[in-house]
Amino acid sequence: MIEEVSKRYEEKVESIGAPVMRHFEKAVMLQQLDSQWKEHLAAMDYLRQGIHLRGYAQKNPKQEYKREAFQMFSEMLDRVKRDTISILSRVQIRTEEEVEAMERQRRASTRMKFQHAEAASVAAGGVGGTPAAAAQATAGQPGPVTDPQTPFVRDERKVGRNEPCPCGSGKKYKRCHGRLA
Repeated sequence: MIEEVSKRYEEKVESIGAPVMRHFEKAVMLQQLDSQWKEHLAAMDYLRQGIHLRGYAQKNPKQEYKREAFQMFSEMLDRVKRDTISILSRVQIRTEEEVEAMERQRRASTRMKFQHAEAASVAAGGVGGTPAAAAQATAGQPGPVTDPQTPFVRDERKVGRNEPCPCGSGKKYKRCHGRLA
């Protein structure tokens, strides 16, 4: 199994080139090291807060702290190695030709979307249809185009929080109907 994984990894290196793969490996390793280091520092703070309890067990807290901290550091390095290998084995690195082909396909699908929008505008208002009419035709909402951004106008003046409630209860607005808002 290890031979198969090594073989696939070597195929990846050959397909994209050794310098590019080394750069990618370094980036993945640094990302994993950074995230695991942050978790390690949080765990060290937690250990530091609870290490004084070892004195009750007739153990030297300083020695216990050093021993557990070293064990946690070793486990962190193992996690970094394991996660890095896991990511590198699962990743699929594309060549420049594949990326260009995907970009062309994306542009073609975008162009097709624009063509469909133009067809909808032709169906809604003829050749000179407006984009708003095209949007309504695609949404299936007939009717005139209205401005959706009309400002809100208040009929009465705004009631302050410390003013009496307009319902007539005698309480402050914040204690009566303002509590719901």
